[in-house]
Amino acid sequence: MPVLGDLYECLRRQKEVQAQRIATALEIYVNGSLKVFNHRTNVELNNRIVCFDIKDLGKQLKKLGMLIVQDQVWNRVTINRAAHKSTRYYIDEFHLLLKEEQTAAYSVEIWKRFRKWGRYPDRGLRRTSKIFLASREIENIFENSDFIYMLNQAAGDRQILAKQLNISPHQLSYVTNSGEGEGLIFYGSIIIPFKDKFDKSLRLYSLMTTKVSEVEDAEKGEPGKKNCAEKRNDFVCEGKNIMPEIRP
Repeated sequence: MPVLGDLYECLRRQKEVQAQRIATALEIYVNGSLKVFNHRTNVELNNRIVCFDIKDLGKQLKKLGMLIVQDQVWNRVTINRAAHKSTRYYIDEFHLLLKEEQTAAYSVEIWKRFRKWGRYPDRGLRRTSKIFLASREIENIFENSDFIYMLNQAAGDRQILAKQLNISPHQLSYVTNSGEGEGLIFYGSIIIPFKDKFDKSLRLYSLMTTKVSEVEDAEKGEPGKKNCAEKRNDFVCEGKNIMPEIRP
């Protein structure tokens, strides 16, 4: 698999002025301070589950990193589609992809194309933010979203969402100062209010909770608060298959 340095060397061997100009522009990404992507990957990309984490990339590399990840996802889904395999694609903090024009356009194209391909869902996970709602691509994203799971929203966001998704004042009340596990589900043209009071005594809750206080209390083994850690260990030892599988 060729890397950026191979393209750089090839361009340097060309006599045309245009080739030299492109090679000079690439130099910082090949031999300079931004050469982090001028290497072959050490990640096994054929694993059933692959996680791309670019949060530690500097500002100058963030946009490039997002484009590289999106291109890799596109290629993986294309290959899986040809092999009749389903792909689950989850994007955390999705609004960050909408800050840059190139990544925003690519994201919308992925969103629409994956949906068109039928069994290849795209999942955007995000806290509704002004960046997300202010994006020029927001209308395309909503139009190509069959399912939306909406929790409590800030006042300014609620008005924008009400206009974009045709939410009535009564329905809007379910995402106004709502509690944990309360909100609206949008499925096609259907809007359903819900209240999900998850039983905290269940083993699944102890496995899935991400609340810092609950996780810390469980790890410290405080009296009456150590069930989480104990249940995690029991779950591993017993080897019970109660969690859904994610297929590549």
